[in-house]
Amino acid sequence: MAFKKALIELGLEREEAVIVSGIGCHGKMINYVNVNGFHGIHGRVLPIAQGIKLANPKLTVVGFAGDADQYNEGWSHLAHAVRRNINMTLIVHNNMVLGLTTGQATSTSQPGFKSKSTPFGVIPPMLNPSAHALVSNGTFVARGFSGDMLHLKSLIVEAIKHRGFAFIDVFQPCVTFNYLNTYDWFRRRIYKLEEEGHDITDRQKALEKALEWGDRIPIGIFYKKERPIYRDNLPHVKDVNLTKLPTENIDIASTLKEMM
Repeated sequence: MAFKKALIELGLEREEAVIVSGIGCHGKMINYVNVNGFHGIHGRVLPIAQGIKLANPKLTVVGFAGDADQYNEGWSHLAHAVRRNINMTLIVHNNMVLGLTTGQATSTSQPGFKSKSTPFGVIPPMLNPSAHALVSNGTFVARGFSGDMLHLKSLIVEAIKHRGFAFIDVFQPCVTFNYLNTYDWFRRRIYKLEEEGHDITDRQKALEKALEWGDRIPIGIFYKKERPIYRDNLPHVKDVNLTKLPTENIDIASTLKEMM
């Protein structure tokens, strides 16, 4: 609903937007929103979404991934997408557990969390995707909470408006398999950065906020900065929509011969 409301507020027509989802509880997003959609494989939301945006820059491209989908199988894709600064948005449904496969631990599960795959509790520390995006030179880094839909909607609106790669990590409790990080657990801890005068232009302060965890957990926009997007540095296609280029009378015989 937050995403739908964001599309309405932005005034985007159905044919102007495309969403990409992967494998996980988030995967049916393409069935819930009546825009162009592509359902990819596990961990590969970003390669597909980036390819779509590079081929047709006129589209508003939004990737939806789960925590295991993006932060386990797709972790390396996130680092490179952030540093490339391709003009798209990534929204991660972070429930801190593998919900689709009935309750195993993920890279964002807290130490000590007992699950089917960790019966004695998670041992390594949890990943911090927001901090990771910041140190990877991200230009828009935010965190939301599905328990506050209107606030989440506002984050999505700002992310889509941002010229560059926009990343939103969303706390989205799994009410079936995550007994620890529940809606009540988050509501007792989260606070909004904008209500405490946070400066979204200060990357060092943003990193300090992203590292907060425990009794107080911040949500909102950590950092926002403009810098050239990836396409700006591709002079041969900078102003070209690849999907509009003519494909007739192109002879690829020599290329095929080289590959044989």
